[in-house]
Amino acid sequence: MHRRHFLSTVAAAGALCANPAFAQGKLPSGPVRILVGFSAGGGTDILARIIANKLNVLWGIPVIVENKAGAAGLIAAAEAAKAAPDGNTLLMGHINALGIAPALYPKLGFSPDRDFAAIALVGQTPQVLVASPKSAATLPALLEQLKKKPGEVSFGSSGTGSAQHLALALFEQSANVSALHVPYRGAANVMTDLVGSQIDYAFEGMTTASPFIKGGKVKAIAQTGLKRAKAFADVPTVAEQGYPGFNASIWFGLVGPARMPADVVARINNDVNQVLKMPDVVSRLEEFGAEDGGGTPQRFDAFMRDERAKWARLIQARGIKVDA
Repeated sequence: MHRRHFLSTVAAAGALCANPAFAQGKLPSGPVRILVGFSAGGGTDILARIIANKLNVLWGIPVIVENKAGAAGLIAAAEAAKAAPDGNTLLMGHINALGIAPALYPKLGFSPDRDFAAIALVGQTPQVLVASPKSAATLPALLEQLKKKPGEVSFGSSGTGSAQHLALALFEQSANVSALHVPYRGAANVMTDLVGSQIDYAFEGMTTASPFIKGGKVKAIAQTGLKRAKAFADVPTVAEQGYPGFNASIWFGLVGPARMPADVVARINNDVNQVLKMPDVVSRLEEFGAEDGGGTPQRFDAFMRDERAKWARLIQARGIKVDA
C-alpha cells in the first residue's frame, strides 16, 4: 500500500472513531463473514466487498466476504438464518431471497419475517428496459408492438420468478399488455441473446446492463426506479412515461440472524451508515446505480416487509409459479 493512501485511510478511520456516535454499541468479536448468495464479480458481491473492506479498516478485525452461490441466493440466506446471533455471520441480503422468494416457495426452510435481524439498507438499483439492436427503442413504440401482437414480443429474464421476470410482470399489469416471457438460467445468457436479437427485450439489472448500453450493443428505453439513477440520467423512468408509481428496483441490504443483541445491531448499523457516506463509496455505488441506502434498522425492516407484500400480490395476481 502506498504511504499516502495508508495515511489517508488511517486518518479517515481515526476521524470516524473520534465521533461519539461511532463509539456507541458493541462490535462483533470477529472474524466477521458476510455471506453472498451469488458468484464473485456480480453486483451483490461487489457491494458486499465495498462494505467489507471499509468495515475491516474501521473495526480492525477481519471482515470476509464468502460466496455461497446457488438457488437465487436462497442457499446463503438459509445458512445465515441458522448462524449464531453474535454478529460474526451476516448476509448481504437481496430482493430475490428476502423479497420475492417467500411468495414463490412455500417451503423455503427459513422465514424472512422471523429469522433475520435487519441492519441497514445498502442501496436500490433500478433495472433497465433494454432493446435488441433490431427492436424499437422507445416505450411508445414498444407498447404499440405489444398491443398489435399480444403474447408475441419476447422478453428474456434470469428465470421464472426472478426480479427481472417480476419487473416484466409488473409492466404487463401496469400497461395492460401481454408479452412472451423467455426464462434463462442467468443474466449472461439473456444479454448474449439480446445482443444477437434472438429475443426482443429484457428488464435487466443496471450493473449487468451498463457495459452493453455504453458499448452500443443494446438500447436503453427506460429504467424502473421511482427516479432516474445518476449513472443514467438521460434514460427516463417507466413511471415518468405514463405509469406513476412504477418501481421494480433490485435492492441490497445487510442482515444478520434473528436475536442478535441490540447493541451489536446498533453498532453495525451506525458504522455501515458512516461507510455509505464516504465520498469514494458514494462514487462507487453511483457507478452501479445503487442509491437511497442507509437509515435505521427499523427503516430497512419496514422496507423489506413492504416489498414482500408488494411482490406477493403481484405473484398471486399473475399466477406466477416455479418448481419448488
